[in-house]
Amino acid sequence: MGAKIGLFPASGALGTSILNHLSELLPASQLILIARHPERLDDFKKEGATVRRADYDDPSTLQTAFEGVDTLMLISYASIEIEHRAKSHKRAIDAASKSGLKHIFYSSLAFGGNLSDKSVAHVMGAHLETEKYLDSHPGDFTYTSVRAGIYSESFPIYTTWFDLQNPTDEIMIPHSGGGPGVAWAKRDELGEATARLIVSYTNDPAKFQYLDQRVLLSGPREISLAETVDILGRAIGKSIKIREISADEYAALPQNADFLTYHGVNLSKEWTTAWEAIKLGETAVVSPALGKILGREPESFETTIKAMIK
Repeated sequence: MGAKIGLFPASGALGTSILNHLSELLPASQLILIARHPERLDDFKKEGATVRRADYDDPSTLQTAFEGVDTLMLISYASIEIEHRAKSHKRAIDAASKSGLKHIFYSSLAFGGNLSDKSVAHVMGAHLETEKYLDSHPGDFTYTSVRAGIYSESFPIYTTWFDLQNPTDEIMIPHSGGGPGVAWAKRDELGEATARLIVSYTNDPAKFQYLDQRVLLSGPREISLAETVDILGRAIGKSIKIREISADEYAALPQNADFLTYHGVNLSKEWTTAWEAIKLGETAVVSPALGKILGREPESFETTIKAMIK
Protein backbone atom coordinates (compact mmCIF):
# COMPACT_ATOMS: atom_id res chain seq x y z
CA MET A 1 0.00 0.00 0.00
CA GLY A 2 1.17 3.50 -0.81
CA ALA A 3 1.24 6.50 1.48
CA LYS A 4 -2.16 7.92 2.33
CA ILE A 5 -2.88 11.37 0.94
CA GLY A 6 -5.50 13.52 2.61
CA LEU A 7 -7.34 16.37 0.90
CA PHE A 8 -9.30 18.93 2.92
CA PRO A 9 -11.64 20.47 1.91
CA ALA A 10 -11.99 18.06 -0.98
CA SER A 11 -15.10 19.31 -2.76
CA GLY A 12 -14.49 22.99 -3.48
CA ALA A 13 -13.31 24.40 -6.79
CA LEU A 14 -9.56 24.02 -6.25
CA GLY A 15 -10.02 20.84 -4.21
CA THR A 16 -12.03 19.25 -6.99
CA SER A 17 -9.34 20.10 -9.53
CA ILE A 18 -6.56 18.68 -7.36
CA LEU A 19 -8.64 15.57 -6.66
CA ASN A 20 -9.41 14.95 -10.31
CA HIS A 21 -5.73 15.08 -11.18
CA LEU A 22 -4.66 13.02 -8.19
CA SER A 23 -7.14 10.34 -9.19
CA GLU A 24 -5.41 10.11 -12.57
CA LEU A 25 -1.99 9.69 -10.95
CA LEU A 26 -2.74 7.44 -7.95
CA PRO A 27 -5.18 4.66 -7.03
CA ALA A 28 -8.25 5.87 -5.14
CA SER A 29 -7.31 3.60 -2.23
CA GLN A 30 -4.50 6.03 -1.34
CA LEU A 31 -6.88 8.99 -0.96
CA ILE A 32 -8.56 10.21 2.21
CA LEU A 33 -11.08 12.84 1.18
CA ILE A 34 -12.44 15.18 3.81
CA ALA A 35 -15.26 17.63 3.18
CA ARG A 36 -18.19 19.44 4.72
CA HIS A 37 -20.48 17.60 2.30
CA PRO A 38 -18.95 14.13 1.93
CA GLU A 39 -21.89 12.93 -0.15
CA ARG A 40 -20.48 14.95 -3.04
CA LEU A 41 -17.56 12.52 -3.10
CA ASP A 42 -19.59 9.33 -3.48
CA ASP A 43 -18.10 8.54 -6.89
CA PHE A 44 -14.59 8.51 -5.44
CA LYS A 45 -15.79 6.47 -2.45
CA LYS A 46 -17.12 3.83 -4.83
CA GLU A 47 -13.68 3.69 -6.45
CA GLY A 48 -12.02 2.96 -3.11
CA ALA A 49 -11.24 6.33 -1.55
CA THR A 50 -11.86 6.92 2.15
CA VAL A 51 -14.37 9.73 2.65
CA ARG A 52 -14.88 11.65 5.89
CA ARG A 53 -16.82 14.67 7.09
CA ALA A 54 -15.12 17.68 8.63
CA ASP A 55 -15.80 21.41 8.61
CA TYR A 56 -13.49 24.34 9.36
CA ASP A 57 -16.41 25.98 11.17
CA ASP A 58 -17.00 22.95 13.40
CA PRO A 59 -13.64 22.44 15.13
CA SER A 60 -14.74 19.24 16.88
CA THR A 61 -14.92 17.51 13.49
CA LEU A 62 -11.24 18.17 12.87
CA GLN A 63 -9.96 16.14 15.81
CA THR A 64 -10.08 12.76 14.07
CA ALA A 65 -10.38 13.89 10.46
CA PHE A 66 -6.72 13.34 9.61
CA GLU A 67 -6.12 9.96 11.20
CA GLY A 68 -4.03 7.73 8.95
CA VAL A 69 -3.02 10.61 6.66
CA ASP A 70 0.66 10.67 5.70
CA THR A 71 0.54 13.74 3.45
CA LEU A 72 -2.17 16.39 3.73
CA MET A 73 -3.26 18.91 1.12
CA LEU A 74 -4.77 21.68 3.25
CA ILE A 75 -6.83 24.09 1.18
CA SER A 76 -7.34 27.51 2.72
CA TYR A 77 -10.65 28.63 4.21
CA ALA A 78 -12.72 30.35 1.53
CA SER A 79 -12.87 34.02 2.52
CA ILE A 80 -10.73 37.15 2.56
CA GLU A 81 -10.77 37.50 6.35
CA ILE A 82 -7.65 37.35 8.48
CA GLU A 83 -8.40 36.40 12.11
CA HIS A 84 -11.15 33.81 11.62
CA ARG A 85 -9.44 32.34 8.59
CA ALA A 86 -6.01 32.05 10.24
CA LYS A 87 -7.50 30.49 13.38
CA SER A 88 -9.31 27.91 11.26
CA HIS A 89 -6.07 26.98 9.51
CA LYS A 90 -4.17 26.70 12.79
CA ARG A 91 -6.78 24.40 14.29
CA ALA A 92 -6.58 22.12 11.26
CA ILE A 93 -2.77 22.13 11.35
CA ASP A 94 -2.77 21.25 15.07
CA ALA A 95 -5.21 18.39 14.52
CA ALA A 96 -3.19 17.10 11.56
CA SER A 97 0.04 17.29 13.55
CA LYS A 98 -1.48 15.28 16.40
CA SER A 99 -2.50 12.60 13.91
CA GLY A 100 1.16 11.94 13.13
CA LEU A 101 1.33 12.95 9.48
CA LYS A 102 4.65 13.66 7.76
CA HIS A 103 3.98 16.57 5.40
CA ILE A 104 1.45 19.35 4.81
CA PHE A 105 0.87 21.09 1.50
CA TYR A 106 -0.93 24.39 2.03
CA SER A 107 -2.75 26.41 -0.64
CA SER A 108 -1.53 29.98 -0.35
CA LEU A 109 -1.86 32.87 -2.81
CA ALA A 110 0.47 34.75 -5.16
CA PHE A 111 0.43 38.13 -3.45
CA GLY A 112 3.66 39.23 -1.79
CA GLY A 113 5.81 39.35 -4.91
CA ASN A 114 8.62 36.84 -5.17
CA LEU A 115 7.75 34.69 -2.12
CA SER A 116 7.98 37.62 0.29
CA ASP A 117 6.69 37.31 3.85
CA LYS A 118 5.01 40.72 3.54
CA SER A 119 2.04 42.02 1.56
CA VAL A 120 -0.23 45.06 1.68
CA ALA A 121 -3.15 42.92 0.43
CA HIS A 122 -5.66 42.14 3.16
CA VAL A 123 -6.54 38.86 1.45
CA MET A 124 -2.94 37.70 1.96
CA GLY A 125 -2.95 38.31 5.71
CA ALA A 126 -4.23 34.89 6.79
CA HIS A 127 -1.93 33.16 4.32
CA LEU A 128 1.12 34.91 5.77
CA GLU A 129 0.07 34.01 9.31
CA THR A 130 -0.51 30.39 8.28
CA GLU A 131 2.87 30.16 6.53
CA LYS A 132 4.54 31.58 9.62
CA TYR A 133 2.72 29.05 11.79
CA LEU A 134 3.74 26.16 9.56
CA ASP A 135 7.33 27.36 9.64
CA SER A 136 7.46 27.58 13.44
CA HIS A 137 5.01 24.86 14.43
CA PRO A 138 6.56 22.22 16.69
CA GLY A 139 6.25 18.68 15.47
CA ASP A 140 7.72 16.13 13.15
CA PHE A 141 6.11 17.22 9.90
CA THR A 142 7.50 19.25 7.02
CA TYR A 143 5.46 21.55 4.80
CA THR A 144 5.21 23.19 1.39
CA SER A 145 3.26 26.38 0.85
CA VAL A 146 1.94 26.49 -2.70
CA ARG A 147 1.44 30.13 -3.65
CA ALA A 148 -1.13 29.73 -6.39
CA GLY A 149 -1.20 32.38 -9.08
CA ILE A 150 -4.23 34.64 -9.24
CA TYR A 151 -6.87 32.53 -10.99
CA SER A 152 -7.71 33.64 -14.52
CA GLU A 153 -11.29 32.63 -13.71
CA SER A 154 -11.32 34.99 -10.71
CA PHE A 155 -11.07 38.13 -12.86
CA PRO A 156 -14.57 39.32 -11.75
CA ILE A 157 -13.37 40.10 -8.23
CA TYR A 158 -10.70 42.39 -9.70
CA THR A 159 -13.09 44.00 -12.21
CA THR A 160 -16.07 44.83 -9.97
CA TRP A 161 -17.88 41.60 -10.76
CA PHE A 162 -17.70 41.99 -14.52
CA ASP A 163 -20.00 39.44 -16.15
CA LEU A 164 -19.07 38.04 -19.57
CA GLN A 165 -22.72 37.14 -20.19
CA ASN A 166 -24.10 40.53 -19.15
CA PRO A 167 -21.25 42.98 -19.72
CA THR A 168 -21.12 46.64 -18.79
CA ASP A 169 -19.28 49.34 -20.76
CA GLU A 170 -17.29 50.53 -17.77
CA ILE A 171 -15.38 48.90 -14.92
CA MET A 172 -15.00 51.02 -11.79
CA ILE A 173 -11.97 50.06 -9.68
CA PRO A 174 -9.45 51.93 -7.51
CA HIS A 175 -6.75 51.48 -10.14
CA SER A 176 -5.85 53.21 -13.40
CA GLY A 177 -5.24 49.96 -15.26
CA GLY A 178 -1.57 50.62 -15.85
CA GLY A 179 1.22 48.22 -14.99
CA PRO A 180 2.51 46.36 -13.14
CA GLY A 181 -0.28 43.83 -13.50
CA VAL A 182 -1.17 40.21 -12.83
CA ALA A 183 0.41 36.92 -13.93
CA TRP A 184 -2.98 35.23 -14.33
CA ALA A 185 -3.00 31.42 -14.04
CA LYS A 186 -5.65 28.89 -15.05
CA ARG A 187 -7.17 27.27 -11.95
CA ASP A 188 -7.23 23.73 -13.31
CA GLU A 189 -3.55 23.96 -14.25
CA LEU A 190 -2.81 25.07 -10.70
CA GLY A 191 -4.76 22.04 -9.49
CA GLU A 192 -2.85 19.74 -11.81
CA ALA A 193 0.53 21.15 -10.80
CA THR A 194 -0.35 20.86 -7.12
CA ALA A 195 -1.37 17.22 -7.62
CA ARG A 196 1.93 16.55 -9.35
CA LEU A 197 3.83 18.17 -6.48
CA ILE A 198 2.00 15.96 -4.00
CA VAL A 199 2.83 12.82 -5.98
CA SER A 200 6.45 13.91 -6.39
CA TYR A 201 6.79 14.26 -2.62
CA THR A 202 5.01 10.95 -1.99
CA ASN A 203 7.29 9.09 -4.40
CA ASP A 204 10.52 10.35 -2.84
CA PRO A 205 10.20 12.65 0.20
CA ALA A 206 13.96 12.91 0.75
CA LYS A 207 14.56 14.36 -2.72
CA PHE A 208 11.54 16.67 -2.81
CA GLN A 209 12.91 20.14 -3.56
CA TYR A 210 10.29 22.19 -1.72
CA LEU A 211 10.61 20.85 1.83
CA ASP A 212 9.78 23.61 4.31
CA GLN A 213 9.60 26.10 1.44
CA ARG A 214 7.18 28.20 -0.57
CA VAL A 215 6.75 27.68 -4.29
CA LEU A 216 5.19 30.25 -6.61
CA LEU A 217 2.99 28.93 -9.42
CA SER A 218 2.31 31.90 -11.68
CA GLY A 219 0.86 32.26 -15.15
CA PRO A 220 3.13 32.60 -18.20
CA ARG A 221 3.23 36.40 -18.39
CA GLU A 222 2.27 39.55 -16.52
CA ILE A 223 -0.75 41.40 -17.91
CA SER A 224 -1.79 44.90 -16.86
CA LEU A 225 -5.36 45.42 -15.74
CA ALA A 226 -5.91 47.60 -18.80
CA GLU A 227 -4.82 44.73 -21.05
CA THR A 228 -6.89 42.34 -18.96
CA VAL A 229 -9.98 44.43 -19.68
CA ASP A 230 -9.05 44.67 -23.36
CA ILE A 231 -8.85 40.87 -23.53
CA LEU A 232 -12.27 40.58 -21.90
CA GLY A 233 -13.66 43.07 -24.41
CA ARG A 234 -12.19 41.30 -27.42
CA ALA A 235 -13.54 37.97 -26.21
CA ILE A 236 -17.11 39.30 -26.19
CA GLY A 237 -16.78 41.84 -29.00
CA LYS A 238 -17.39 44.89 -26.85
CA SER A 239 -15.39 47.99 -25.97
CA ILE A 240 -14.84 48.22 -22.22
CA LYS A 241 -13.10 50.96 -20.27
CA ILE A 242 -11.69 51.28 -16.77
CA ARG A 243 -12.83 54.26 -14.70
CA GLU A 244 -10.54 54.83 -11.74
CA ILE A 245 -12.37 55.64 -8.52
CA SER A 246 -11.19 56.07 -4.94
CA ALA A 247 -11.01 53.22 -2.44
CA ASP A 248 -13.88 54.80 -0.50
CA GLU A 249 -16.00 55.08 -3.64
CA TYR A 250 -15.31 51.46 -4.47
CA ALA A 251 -16.18 50.30 -0.96
CA ALA A 252 -19.51 52.14 -1.21
CA LEU A 253 -20.61 50.36 -4.39
CA PRO A 254 -23.77 48.46 -3.39
CA GLN A 255 -22.94 45.28 -5.33
CA ASN A 256 -19.84 44.66 -3.23
CA ALA A 257 -21.75 43.78 -0.08
CA ASP A 258 -23.16 40.64 -1.70
CA PHE A 259 -19.71 39.28 -2.45
CA LEU A 260 -17.46 40.72 0.27
CA THR A 261 -19.42 40.20 3.48
CA TYR A 262 -18.08 37.49 5.78
CA HIS A 263 -19.60 36.59 9.15
CA GLY A 264 -21.69 39.73 8.99
CA VAL A 265 -18.80 42.11 8.25
CA ASN A 266 -18.53 43.95 4.94
CA LEU A 267 -14.86 43.85 3.92
CA SER A 268 -15.21 45.92 0.75
CA LYS A 269 -12.78 48.59 1.99
CA GLU A 270 -10.27 45.96 3.07
CA TRP A 271 -10.52 44.36 -0.36
CA THR A 272 -9.31 47.58 -2.02
CA THR A 273 -5.83 46.78 -0.69
CA ALA A 274 -5.62 44.15 -3.43
CA TRP A 275 -5.22 46.94 -5.98
CA GLU A 276 -2.56 48.57 -3.82
CA ALA A 277 -0.68 45.29 -3.91
CA ILE A 278 -1.09 45.06 -7.68
CA LYS A 279 0.30 48.61 -8.05
CA LEU A 280 3.36 47.53 -6.05
CA GLY A 281 3.98 44.60 -8.37
CA GLU A 282 3.04 41.89 -5.88
CA THR A 283 1.09 39.88 -8.49
CA ALA A 284 3.36 40.60 -11.46
CA VAL A 285 6.13 38.08 -10.71
CA VAL A 286 6.40 35.38 -13.38
CA SER A 287 7.83 32.10 -12.12
CA PRO A 288 8.84 29.18 -14.39
CA ALA A 289 7.71 26.62 -11.79
CA LEU A 290 4.18 26.02 -13.12
CA GLY A 291 5.42 25.26 -16.63
CA LYS A 292 8.21 23.01 -15.36
CA ILE A 293 5.84 20.98 -13.20
CA LEU A 294 3.23 20.68 -15.95
CA GLY A 295 5.85 19.92 -18.60
CA ARG A 296 4.28 22.46 -20.97
CA GLU A 297 3.64 26.17 -21.36
CA PRO A 298 0.77 27.24 -19.09
CA GLU A 299 -2.41 28.37 -20.81
CA SER A 300 -2.69 32.06 -21.60
CA PHE A 301 -5.26 34.29 -19.93
CA GLU A 302 -6.88 35.03 -23.29
CA THR A 303 -7.29 31.34 -24.12
CA THR A 304 -8.93 30.67 -20.76
CA ILE A 305 -11.32 33.59 -21.16
CA LYS A 306 -12.32 32.59 -24.70
CA ALA A 307 -13.15 29.10 -23.47
CA MET A 308 -15.40 30.56 -20.78
CA ILE A 309 -17.76 32.15 -23.30
CA LYS A 310 -18.24 29.18 -25.64
